[in-house]
Amino acid sequence: LTPAGNRLLLHAENLVKGWERARQAVALDPDLSASLSAGCLFDLWTIIVDRWAQRFRKRAPDVALQIDILSNEAMVQRLSLGMLDCAFIFDPPQTSGLEIKQVAEVPLRLYATRPGLSVDKSLSRNYVMVDWGSAYSIIHAEKFPDLPPPALRTNSGEVAVGLLLDRGGAAYLPDAMSRSHVDAQRLFAVEHAPVINRIAYVVYRPESLERASMQQAMKALKGKQG
Repeated sequence: LTPAGNRLLLHAENLVKGWERARQAVALDPDLSASLSAGCLFDLWTIIVDRWAQRFRKRAPDVALQIDILSNEAMVQRLSLGMLDCAFIFDPPQTSGLEIKQVAEVPLRLYATRPGLSVDKSLSRNYVMVDWGSAYSIIHAEKFPDLPPPALRTNSGEVAVGLLLDRGGAAYLPDAMSRSHVDAQRLFAVEHAPVINRIAYVVYRPESLERASMQQAMKALKGKQG
């Protein structure tokens, strides 16, 4: 593409997606009264959004629900354009016109594939550095100032779990993502490792709360998070 074509590409994608959403809204099944479009980070599906979606479907079975896995930047842009009704993220955007609500505190704990390891041993070999957002990175650097740059890095906890189970090692993971592996004794909590808490948020346009479907979506957030 030419430079002009690259600049046009983003707007063209937004137009296509906006038209697709409008087409879907017009073509709703007669048994469905409305639609709701949500975005979330890949890992937040496992941590929060899966259970939220189940509660929402019970509350509003007549609402068509679409959930897209997107980056923070893409979600903020689509929210601003009205292409998303709400988004689940870790790092809230500094963008005017969007409402930000805390959803849950997510404890991240250090897990290793071998039991009884010290914190230093866990971090010394095959440590997988998971990017849980900018606030997490700052706290992690404060907790482990002498840690050399890890050889393995990823922005996905699910990818980190796969790497650990395949090659061994350690990583900071949320309980919801590691629980089944702990029960099966494939992962073990590292004793005395500091817990790093992350806050998950839902972001939306304030005017969207005038819609009944969005009101039901917010009520579904009040269930227990894991």
